[in-house]
Parts: sequence; C-alpha cells; structure tokens
Amino acid sequence: MELRQLRYFVTLSEELHFGRAAAREHIVQSALSQQIQRLERELGVRLLDRSTHHVDLTAAGAAFLVEARQILTQVGRATHAARNAAAAPPTLRVGIVDAGYDSMPQVLREVQRQHPELTIHQIEASTPEQYRQLADGRLDIGIGRSSQTPSGVTSELIRLDPLGVLVPDDHPFAALDGVAVAALAGELLLMGEDAETPEFNQFVVELCRTAGFSPTVYEGTVESSRAAADLVLQHRCVLCVPSSFRTSNRPGTTWRPVVEPATSYPWSLLWRTGKPSAYVGAVLDSARDLAGRLGWLETADERDGGSATRTPATSAVNLPEGP
Repeated sequence: MELRQLRYFVTLSEELHFGRAAAREHIVQSALSQQIQRLERELGVRLLDRSTHHVDLTAAGAAFLVEARQILTQVGRATHAARNAAAAPPTLRVGIVDAGYDSMPQVLREVQRQHPELTIHQIEASTPEQYRQLADGRLDIGIGRSSQTPSGVTSELIRLDPLGVLVPDDHPFAALDGVAVAALAGELLLMGEDAETPEFNQFVVELCRTAGFSPTVYEGTVESSRAAADLVLQHRCVLCVPSSFRTSNRPGTTWRPVVEPATSYPWSLLWRTGKPSAYVGAVLDSARDLAGRLGWLETADERDGGSATRTPATSAVNLPEGP
C-alpha cells in the first residue's frame, strides 16, 4: 500500500467522480482507476460501487476513508515537524551545577565562538539531577564531580580546581598564604543543601575527616552566591569553595587556598555513553584545549613548583571519588 493510493482514494471519495478526482491529482483518469483497483486488491474488499454515471462508497470504503484521512493527516504533521526541525537553528542543552562557577562558561564561550549558529541553553541542576536528565534526553552534556557516574553516562576529567575558603578581608585567614585544613575545625562552614550539592558537601566532609575532625556546618541555606558572600561578610561563617567560584572576587572578601594538604576539586564533563554528537564533541574539544592552555589539570605540586605541603593520603586529586 502506498501513500499516493490513500491520497487518490480520499480525493475520489470527496469528488465521487473519476474525472474530477484525476484532475485534482493531476493524473489521467485511467491511472487513477488502476491505482484504486490495486488498492482494493491489496485490501481484499471493494471500496467503491461504480456505474457508468455514478460512484458511491461501500460500507468498507466509508470505514477505510476515516482511517485513511487520519493517516494522511499524521503524515502531514510528521512532514511539517521534520521540515521545521531542519529549518530551526541547532541547540545544545548544557547542565551546570551553579552559575557562579566559571569552568563551563569559559568552555561554552569558546564553543560559541567556533559555532555562532548554535543556540546554547544552560540548565542549572545538581550532578545527580544532571545524570537523570542526560539519561532521559533532556540534557546533551553536563559538568560535575563524577563520584558516582551511572551506567549510560561517560565522564572526562577537565579541571582540578584548587579548593579554598572565602573569608572577610579582616578575618585572620585573610593574612595567610594558605589555610591549613585543620584550622577549619574552629570555623562554621557554609555548605549547600544536600539535595543540590551532595557531591561537593561530601568532598568537603571527607577532606575535614582526613584532618581528624568533622566540620561544624552553618545552620541555614542560601539561594545564591551573592547571598553566600553576604553571610561571609557578616562574619557568620566561612565559605569553602574552589577557585573558579566567582564569589571569590566579591569586594570585601578574600579567597585563600586550602593547604596541608593542598586539595583540588575535580570537575568532569558528563554525557550519554556512545558516540557524541557534533556539538557535544565541540564542547569536549574546547574543554580539552582550555585545560591544556590554562593548566586546568595541573596538580598543586605542578602549580606551585613542587613546594606545596601535603600528606600522602590527600593529594590534590586522590580524595576518594566514591561515597
């Protein structure tokens, strides 16, 4: 059965005249008659009662007409959708943990420079939520700490982001070159909600435990990086954040790296397992290029020329990735 046969049958059912139906379809009358006969043979039923001067639908023809119209309507919608998709600009849906971190924005600026035709949508979501959205197709690529990457998602480390603390300019830590992890035992640490930043909270807790204490966490949550910086400025807590967090440039605050041991937070790109699309590939290529040019994958020893002080158990990259 061919779509043109369905179309010819619907036209003939509307005209009930072979000559007029053939004219509408821009074919000769004999060709129209042959196609209708082939359709009837394939179905094994008569669709039309014909006489010299009259054409009528049979009961089978009337029933077939309803379904044939629906099929042609659906084909028309599918054609329209395909043409619209082909005409629409390409889009890329990118997951980000927080707009305050600058790793992905730097990568996307490079991608946009190379592909100005691309429309990029940034979607803020925790790493576990990014996994879910990658799995069901709502995201094309994401970024986060790949501590518990599920099957079906591939990750690639792109940045070892030095961890530090954000404090007011007049805080004692501000006068130091680096803040020992053990010194954080006497501070209230501001963390994100576990539902939103579970992997980062886990990372900080694990780091503190390597120094022999469990962190004292500030009771309360904030909805933005600006609100977090406000709490720091009010001397209500200190904020443990990687160097890429833009709040570290907030006037009145100072960011100091964590030392003893010096530690880096691992950022990885996340995408569905399999051959990536062209634009996902462009993100990967841009991230790899930036990592090489900006030294994103250098360890603390390499950044500091081997002078960083650390313990063997907690280097810049070997905090446990799992729970």
